[in-house]
Amino acid sequence: MNRRTLLGAAGIGGLMVAAGVPVARQLVSTVASEAALSSTVYIGSYTSWGTPAGPGFQVGTADPVTGKLTITGTVAGVADPSWFAYSADGRILYSTNEGTPGAVTAIDISSDQQPKVLATAAVKGNGPTHIARHGQFLLTANYTSGDVSVLKLGADGKPGAVTDVVAHGTGAHAHQVVTDPSGQWLLAVDLGTDSVYVYKVDGAGKLTQNQQLKLPAGTGPRHLAFHPDGKRAFILAELNSTLTVAGWDAASGTLTAGKVLSTLGGATPAENYPGEVQVSPDGRFVYATNRGHESIATFSVGSDVSFVETVPSGGSWPRHLILDPTGKWVYVSNQRAGTVNWLPRDLSTGRLGPSVGSVSVGNVGVVSFK
Repeated sequence: MNRRTLLGAAGIGGLMVAAGVPVARQLVSTVASEAALSSTVYIGSYTSWGTPAGPGFQVGTADPVTGKLTITGTVAGVADPSWFAYSADGRILYSTNEGTPGAVTAIDISSDQQPKVLATAAVKGNGPTHIARHGQFLLTANYTSGDVSVLKLGADGKPGAVTDVVAHGTGAHAHQVVTDPSGQWLLAVDLGTDSVYVYKVDGAGKLTQNQQLKLPAGTGPRHLAFHPDGKRAFILAELNSTLTVAGWDAASGTLTAGKVLSTLGGATPAENYPGEVQVSPDGRFVYATNRGHESIATFSVGSDVSFVETVPSGGSWPRHLILDPTGKWVYVSNQRAGTVNWLPRDLSTGRLGPSVGSVSVGNVGVVSFK
């Protein structure tokens, strides 16, 4: 169920009350409608390492009322799927294959619960940890080789030839690629060079650097997430446990680093390596995972950004988190625990409750809603 559906249900509920329809019947109808509209979920886990190694690419459903995640199947032939992207029409899912040499796999998801592998293509880089679609191209951030690859998509949506590979230099560890909200720019976050690179992608699939935002040495930027206003980005740092609030100018394709906040509040764990950052759909809250502290940090967003609290992630080594389409649930990939946990979320305050359930997925890395 998406937010538009929920708003529509709320509006209908108001009309029913005004018309004198019994509230109990209204609530039963709403809950039944939500239950019937369980979301399709795709899950990725590492297959080539870990104890135990993961099952790879899985499909499941998430109940918008209870949050319960149910795994319904596993698709063979997808090695080390660590991140997903989607075709413009939503019929194809693209997965990284985070090995050496690295590759990407295209999966037909036109039938939600019966995915089929279409094709796999080499990226000419090692350890592709992240993937993004930018128009008619796929891009991967290759952590091990420290570069960014571009692949042309065919008319059938399958990945084809590599059109460019751009290296970030000595010590580079590219960790994320993401298209900006305007669709004009491609940003690459590199943990090893303490930098965020901004690129233009031309019609031939070649990258031209527009900016290198250099952060302080030892920051270790891992991922960033844009605010819905398209004017701000939140850069999560793995090495110093910080969140940098950056201004984004889509006209010039430039980031400007601003306020820096700790993801830990006053906590001082022996080790901590933040993993993922997400912004709530309404733009009022930012969430970040803390691997080591085993927590989720919440930040409030208004004219200023401030730290709110941390809550336990429900397991060990929370690599990834995602909000469900209703915004009422947060799903956390606790990699070392081998579980995906779901935590309730208050839509008004943004606060997360304790984990209320989990499902076992060995060496889990990512959860995605179609």
